[in-house]
Amino acid sequence: MKTKSHKLAGHAGAVAVCFGLAGCDDYLDITPPSQVTPETYFTTAEQLGAYTINYYKSSDVQGNRGNNAFPHFGNGGSAYGFFLDDDQGTDNESGTSNKFYDGDSYVKVGTSGGSWSFGYINNMNYFLETVLPKYEAGQIQGSDELIRHYIGEAYLLRATEYFAKLRSLGDFPIITTTLPLDRPVLVEASKRAPRNEVARFILKDLDEAINFLSDGKNTGTGRTRITKDVAKLFKARVALYEATFEKYFAGTPFVPDKAAGWPGATKDYNAGFVYDNATEVDFFLTQALSAAKEVADAHPTLTSNNKKMIGATMDGLPANPYYDLFACQDPSNRDEALMYRVYDIEVGGGHAFNQYIKGGRGYTQEYANTFLMTNGLPIYAPNSGYAGDDFVADTKKNRDWRWQLFMKAPNEYVYEGNEQRVGEGKKNKKDKEFKAPGLISGSVDFTTSTGYTKGKGWTKDAGQTKGGWDLTAAIIFRSAEAYLIYMEAAWEKYGDALDGDAWKYWGKLRERAGLPTDPNVTIAATDLDKEEETSHDFALYSAGSRITSKVLYNIRRERRCELISEGLRWDDLIRWRALDQLKTKRYFMHGCKMYGPMFDWFKQSKLKYDQPDPNNNNVSSPTDVEGGFNGDPKYLSLLRVSSKNDWYKSGFSWRMAHYLDPIAESHFLESSADGADVSSSPIYQNPYWSTTHDTPAQQ
Repeated sequence: MKTKSHKLAGHAGAVAVCFGLAGCDDYLDITPPSQVTPETYFTTAEQLGAYTINYYKSSDVQGNRGNNAFPHFGNGGSAYGFFLDDDQGTDNESGTSNKFYDGDSYVKVGTSGGSWSFGYINNMNYFLETVLPKYEAGQIQGSDELIRHYIGEAYLLRATEYFAKLRSLGDFPIITTTLPLDRPVLVEASKRAPRNEVARFILKDLDEAINFLSDGKNTGTGRTRITKDVAKLFKARVALYEATFEKYFAGTPFVPDKAAGWPGATKDYNAGFVYDNATEVDFFLTQALSAAKEVADAHPTLTSNNKKMIGATMDGLPANPYYDLFACQDPSNRDEALMYRVYDIEVGGGHAFNQYIKGGRGYTQEYANTFLMTNGLPIYAPNSGYAGDDFVADTKKNRDWRWQLFMKAPNEYVYEGNEQRVGEGKKNKKDKEFKAPGLISGSVDFTTSTGYTKGKGWTKDAGQTKGGWDLTAAIIFRSAEAYLIYMEAAWEKYGDALDGDAWKYWGKLRERAGLPTDPNVTIAATDLDKEEETSHDFALYSAGSRITSKVLYNIRRERRCELISEGLRWDDLIRWRALDQLKTKRYFMHGCKMYGPMFDWFKQSKLKYDQPDPNNNNVSSPTDVEGGFNGDPKYLSLLRVSSKNDWYKSGFSWRMAHYLDPIAESHFLESSADGADVSSSPIYQNPYWSTTHDTPAQQ
């Protein structure tokens, strides 16, 4: 007999999509996502594993991490943007995000779709509600360790989906079972839970995952699949995210505080809800500290940095374990790599990361100025030894090794036994020296939009640079993040008086970066006014005010530098509420000092500025003081190339509503009493958004 299984209705997976609408019958008889029935499936450990692995590559997750539960390099072609592109549009890298645009906003309430969806949550619910009873009854064949491991994967996969919803929407319905296509049931299920309860639910799922998961040694796949340590690290990430979000948004409608105008207070079902901000923040900080410590102490040794430079000569590109962690094909012998994706031409094909990293991407001048000198001093400090930025290569001299290794400067050889170099010479590619970056090019050929070329994950093998043939492994989770989480959570809980573990973890990160192990060397030399002048670091701010703790700022700096090109910057800026200041203080991102001494080394015929038609410009003007770096137009001003471009005047601005996404209009209408009165829907809109489609943020 065929058993019916009802998914949450709608292509977007929304709970309240098909009420009374044509086409709902399409959802009345749906087999499980595996296209088989419960009677014939989920009877062996292998079947469980085959189901969960499918959701490693498919996800409802929307936003900066791409549409994958575990971001990587994609496969089979030009899927570069899935992973290491994700700091673009922040203060780290070139690019823009529509959320920063002022004027006639690019971000508006949608007609339908958006982040309000439940498809894969429903699929994980189906798995768990089907498999758990079978497991408890002893009806699944195979290794008990494997069966439990795959159950643990499902719990973690559901947690990743809910974390995506938390980041995008905040409050969200907590649903743990598949639901029938019954209108009253679906309306009831559409009620949003306050964000702190959603976060607690995620941690509960992760605790279940930790309980069920193994270390991966006996799964046959090792750390290419989820493990117990991955679940612990992810728990620490979620807990820190929520603790800091709730702390820095206290007293605003973004947390479930009725007195602060929380929109959930308008719904009767929240009448009895009580929220205490300090209690919630402390709870999540405690959870973050505990989980992060478990991971950090289980992996006490970071991948070593032998301080051998990559690319100084053409032959014999040296082995540097830290660089190679991100540029090898098999990280299985590197303890720091908690989870990674490997590639096989015969199984799924390669990817295109190394084809695209060498063209168009670049770090900002502001980001370059954040990195410390190897003596631990900021670049502005007396006797720092900073060589200046007249030439891109100068910025690497005696700098933090993360900048030396993971930024490619002109004149560096990029492939073993290959004469190709980054940048361009004064006359041609056979020049003895390359001193200028390849800013303008008609092809993907060692070009950069900023002058500071991205280099993390750049292979040494030229054979890996063809689209679809790159086999460089993608590091998805690594233990260094646990160190960073613990340090930050410790400050948020204890203030400047960090505990011993925080100082210890911090010292290990600094040691690998080639810095003095004692962070106080840097803290004592830090001047927050100078930091703002040189780096314009968004992380200097929280809730519209500049932070005052030099310890906290340097913890945030450490995180920014350690996670270079790993796609976590956007989430950090949101949870720190580090963008309010842009409402009144515009930001124009910058590249290298192209109009300084380096200018003579460019192929100047390629540089177009001050053209009669501004759209023919390809670089900013050397006379553009308004868009200059602290008024200095010698630096490439990335948003000021053409005065006809929307971003030319806007720069980076901000609207409070953009800290969360709006919910599309259709979800309110389809769950309302009569299909027209949105106020009768159990769903409420996020702060400062209307429920009417095509409307921008209200503030």
